[in-house]
Amino acid sequence: MAATGTQRFPVGLLAAWTATRMLLLLLVLKVLVFPGPDVTTDVSVIYQGWYEVLRGGTYPLGDVTWQYPPGAALAILSPALLPFLGYAPAFFALVLLSDLVVLALLSYAGTRLGGARRGAWVWVVGVALLGPTVYARYDVMVTAVAVAALLAGTRHPRAMGALAAFGALLKVWPVLLLVGARKRAAWLSAAVTGSALAALFAAWMPGAFAFLTFQRDRGTEIESLGALVLHLARQFGWEGQVLLNYGSVEFLGPYVDVVSTAALLLSAAAFGWLALWRLRAARFAPHTLAEAAFVAVLMFTTTSRVISPQYMVWLVGLAAVCLCFRAGRMTVPAYLVLAACLLTVLEFPVWFDHVVASDWLGVLLLFARNGLLVLATLFAALELWQDTVGLRREQVVRRPEEPRPPSPDGLLDPTAPGQ
Repeated sequence: MAATGTQRFPVGLLAAWTATRMLLLLLVLKVLVFPGPDVTTDVSVIYQGWYEVLRGGTYPLGDVTWQYPPGAALAILSPALLPFLGYAPAFFALVLLSDLVVLALLSYAGTRLGGARRGAWVWVVGVALLGPTVYARYDVMVTAVAVAALLAGTRHPRAMGALAAFGALLKVWPVLLLVGARKRAAWLSAAVTGSALAALFAAWMPGAFAFLTFQRDRGTEIESLGALVLHLARQFGWEGQVLLNYGSVEFLGPYVDVVSTAALLLSAAAFGWLALWRLRAARFAPHTLAEAAFVAVLMFTTTSRVISPQYMVWLVGLAAVCLCFRAGRMTVPAYLVLAACLLTVLEFPVWFDHVVASDWLGVLLLFARNGLLVLATLFAALELWQDTVGLRREQVVRRPEEPRPPSPDGLLDPTAPGQ
C-alpha cells in the first residue's frame, strides 16, 4: 500500500507548484507589485543588453558586469527560442519551463529512490519563498542542469560528468558536484566535455574568458558573511561607502580588502576540509554524491564575498536532491536552508533599503540569514563526516573482555576470535 501511495499522481504537489509559480509570473510581469526595488531590471535591461551584444558576434567585453563563464551566453540568448514573445516574457517562460523540469526530475527520483516526494516539496516551497528574484535570474536554468547531473550520477557517471561540466560553463559552481564522485568515468567525462565545450565557445566568439579579469577588483558585497563586520563598523564611524560596483551593491573603502582576503581564506579552508574529507571517507552510499555536493556548495556560498539572493536557488535544488534519498542525512540542513530563504526575500528585495543603510533591521536580518547558512553548513559537514568517515551511530565497539554473542542456534559464534 505504501508503494502504491508514493506512485499516486501528486495532485497536491502539482497544485502547490502551479499556484506559487503563477504568482511568481504575475509578479515578474508586473501584474502584481512586490515590495522593494524592481528585481526584473536584470532581465529587461542587463540581460537584454547582453543579448544584443551577443547577437552581434562577441561577448560583452566592455562590460565589467559580465562575470559569467562563456556558456552563460546560451541562457542569455535562449529567449530567441520564443520569437513571438518579447525578450523579458520569453525569458520568464523559459525559467518557468526549467522550474517544471526540476520538479519532474525530483518527483520521479523521490519515488524511485525511496524518499517519496520530500525533495520535490523542498523545491516547491524553497523557490516560492525566494520570491520573484528567482524568475528574474538564469540560476534556475543552471540548477536544472545540476539536479539532472546528481540524479544521473547514481547510475550513469559519464552523463553526470558531462552535465556537471556543462553546468560549470554556465555558472562555475556545478563543478563542485564532482566532489563526491568516485568513479573515474565521471571525472574523465567532465574533463573531456568541459575542454571540448570551452574550445567551442572560444572559437565561437571573441572574449569567451574575459570574465576572469573582471573579478579582481571587486569589493565585499553587502549581503555576504564578511560584510557583517563592515555593517557593524558603520555603527562606529567607519568611513567606507556602499556603491553599485561590478553589478552588485558592495562595500568599498578602508579595510574592505582585509575582509575580502579573510573571505578567500575561509573558502580556502573549506577547500582544505573537503580535500581532507575525500581522503578520509571510507563509506560511499548512493546518497553520498548529492550530500557531498550540497556540503561543498554550502561551504563556498557561505564563505564567499558575494551572497546574492539567487545563490539560494542552488542550495534549494541540491537540498531537494538530498531529500530524494530515503537514507539521506541532510534533513535538518535542508530545513535551515528553507528558513534562510524566507529571510533572504525579506532582506532583498522587501527591506533592502534597510540593509543598504546598515540600520538595526537590516543588520539583524543579515545576522539571522547568514547565521542560518553557517549552521546549515556546520550541520551538513558534520553529518557527511559521520556518515562516511566517523563511526555510525549504530556501530558499537566491543571490548575484548565482553562475552561473545550467541549464534542463532544458541552456540557461540565459531568465527569469533578464540573460539
